Amino acid sequence: MSDPAPVPPRALARLQLHAGFTLDDAAAQVDYYADLGISHLYASPLFAARPGSNHGYDVVDYHQVNPELGGEPALRRLVRRLRAQGMGLVLDIVPNHMFAGPGNAWWTDLLRHGRASRYAGYFDIDWRSPDPLVRGHVLLPILGKPYAQALRDGDVRLERDGPEYGLRVHDSPLPLAPSTIAALRGAGEAATVLAAHDGRHEDGFQRLHALLEQQHYRLALWKLANDTIDYRRFFDINELAGLRMDRTRVFEDCHALLFRLYAEGLIDGLRVDHVDGLADPHRYCRQLRHRLRRLQRQRPADAPRGPAYLVVEKILAEGERLRQGWRMDGTTGYEFMDQVGALLHDGAGEGMLTELWQAISGERADFAAVASAARRQILVDSFESELDRTARALFDAARADVSTRDVSLPAIRRVLVELLVHFPVYRTYAGGLGRDAVDEAVFQQAYARARHHVRIEDRELLAEVAAWLGGQAPRGLPPGRVRQARERAMRIFQQATSPMAAKAVEDTACYRYGRLLSRNEVGADPGHLALDIPTFHALCAERAHDFPHNLLATATHDHKRGEDARARLAVLSQAAVVPHWAGTVQRWRERNASLHTLLEGATAPSPADEYMLYQTLVGAWPLTLAPDDADGLAAFRERIAQWQRKALREAKRRSRWTRPNEPYEDACERFLAALLAPASGFAGELHAFVQRIAAAGAANSLVQTTLRLTTPGVPDTYQGTTFWDFSLVDPDNRHPVDFPAHRAALAAGAAWDDLLRRWRDGALKQRLLHELLQLRARHPAAFAQGGYRQLTVEAGGADAGNRLLAFERGLDGQAVVVLALRHTAGVLFDARDPHWDAAASASLLSPGARVRGITPGRYRSLFGEGVASVGDVLSPAAWLAPLPVAVLEPLAS
Repeated sequence: MSDPAPVPPRALARLQLHAGFTLDDAAAQVDYYADLGISHLYASPLFAARPGSNHGYDVVDYHQVNPELGGEPALRRLVRRLRAQGMGLVLDIVPNHMFAGPGNAWWTDLLRHGRASRYAGYFDIDWRSPDPLVRGHVLLPILGKPYAQALRDGDVRLERDGPEYGLRVHDSPLPLAPSTIAALRGAGEAATVLAAHDGRHEDGFQRLHALLEQQHYRLALWKLANDTIDYRRFFDINELAGLRMDRTRVFEDCHALLFRLYAEGLIDGLRVDHVDGLADPHRYCRQLRHRLRRLQRQRPADAPRGPAYLVVEKILAEGERLRQGWRMDGTTGYEFMDQVGALLHDGAGEGMLTELWQAISGERADFAAVASAARRQILVDSFESELDRTARALFDAARADVSTRDVSLPAIRRVLVELLVHFPVYRTYAGGLGRDAVDEAVFQQAYARARHHVRIEDRELLAEVAAWLGGQAPRGLPPGRVRQARERAMRIFQQATSPMAAKAVEDTACYRYGRLLSRNEVGADPGHLALDIPTFHALCAERAHDFPHNLLATATHDHKRGEDARARLAVLSQAAVVPHWAGTVQRWRERNASLHTLLEGATAPSPADEYMLYQTLVGAWPLTLAPDDADGLAAFRERIAQWQRKALREAKRRSRWTRPNEPYEDACERFLAALLAPASGFAGELHAFVQRIAAAGAANSLVQTTLRLTTPGVPDTYQGTTFWDFSLVDPDNRHPVDFPAHRAALAAGAAWDDLLRRWRDGALKQRLLHELLQLRARHPAAFAQGGYRQLTVEAGGADAGNRLLAFERGLDGQAVVVLALRHTAGVLFDARDPHWDAAASASLLSPGARVRGITPGRYRSLFGEGVASVGDVLSPAAWLAPLPVAVLEPLAS
């Protein structure tokens, strides 16, 4: 059975749901999003999560819609509102992990019954720990003190809740094994039993310890987690335990409610979180597609037709592509966020920015070197247990074959470290047939780089390990221990590379390397500053062919900086601006030198941390904040302080989450407070500099929004970003949205001239977004099925070919034409607003610039009042008004 022709969503709007913004709250915004032009809401995870969760990725029960969100009744109310507007719902799901704690009945049953639990096979647990104390048990590193001290201080205590005995560690309950409960019941009155197990007394301590030794888990100090934890985690978060989604029973149980909701027409598509964490993403994605396809016939008549819309959260390295065989519609769009972001940067400023960073920070390493050092550190700091588990699996594979028995565990560990440090992508996908050509090319890169760093005597072993990890097809081996050991080692290795890479690159190196923070984003390579126009065109054409319905994102709940903060900071890369920026930073450093604190012979903040702080202040400064607004400055300072403390800990140089360096952090916060104190005068200087680049930054934002709405794919608009988005990393990027203000601005329908006069309030961006969404609604086939064609830009003696992006989306002889200018600071630096006209075009492009290859027809300007018949050639200056971006809509002949 083949899938019917896909009918993708026209445009998505992402909402973050939690107890403070429920399904009913989302339903109240349906009319607004319908008026805006959105076709589908895109919700954060809806299944029952850890009580108080503000994101939903810590699921405790896959069988119910989260009661804190209103439960299934509220979901049905939301869907009724959506259907009334002809809209759909896409849901974020979390198949990789669950919350490992109170409220999770599966996890509780596992702790109660151990390996005999019916859910023991649901979780990815290594029951063969090398530590005799832990072997056969689940390690729970939840103690705030060493084990014995925690018992003696009463942090671990026996309690009775009704007829059942249980344990309480701090405020968290833990179950007891049934056999020990029976023994306690027969030991006398409850009060006597509880007193006898009071760890604050010596006899009670011994009895409590003896009771704990009989359980299916082992309590341990939290610091031991990274060294000895025996279950797979989401990254290094102990409270999120990995699931064995490769097992059919687990897959069906975790998706039972999901499949029912789809069959009943309550959801229409899915976003799969952290697909690289799964044992076999290829199998999972195909299995998910197959199950949903079988349910299509059961869906009600008012549900959208066609197959479910399915995308995966997947970080693609440069040159890496999503596998067609997974049968997904695409990724969640991090690669587009990287591409359009790089397009806005100016490669001409790269050398000057690099010199500035090196001069200030004293660091000569490029980003690749910073990332490699971070990978090496992360393996030891955060993933020692995962490294050990992978090395032992490889050691088992070696010992399973008599021809490879002369291999030591330390040697395997050495070569494994070098492979992981030099791995160029998040993961490979080898299976029973070994590595395919794509994975083989990836592995050869890692192998070649690792070979330069391993001991000479370990090079032969490195080649052997590469073979065990999929270079030789496991299915080519006879059934037995050797084949099983290699398949296990391959699975463990492939699931380990992704979280290690993410933690090292996104959550460490991106907080250390500060050349220009607008490129330090999820899915981006900060070492690659800019992207040229021909490459951007080629990537768009490729996406139109391979994944025409890929999600296109420029802001997410995981971004490091808001889309408009990045667009503003990108202005600093333009060659005309870099000298101004460098001079401004030098002046700021000199004026603020007295505000530093001397700690252990060094200044706080360090020069690198100070420079990244200045960039963050420039990027996040609200357009409507006046430097003499004391309350506004205080709120801004609080946001920046929250970012700063997190950034210092993520960098793991002078502070870290596991061991905060509070003196250094406090000194950095005092520095920030002194900067933004009303009496300091710095806020005025900061405000003045932001005003110099603000218009050019806004122009970048409008171009970025236009490309998200017109290039091949399905645009995703994150909550609140219909106005300017200068947010920072979470929790700042999940702040409440002022929906009444957004509704009022949309309803006002102000003229372009008025919107440009008051452009700082964000209504200008909303109007542009609204016009583009309505365009997509009027021409759905052109965007869902139409091609992508680069148009020829004739420079006319200027650098127009490097500044003007021109393309069309066409179908059946009609086309939507898009013109977008980049690197506009030559005109907009020091400008009062992003208004654009023919004189500005002449200044940047020259009067002779032309665009050729256009589909002839009659067009109207989407952002202006122009209407004209166009032949094969047009003058961009005639259409680039009142903005430095233009969209030409075809008119019926």
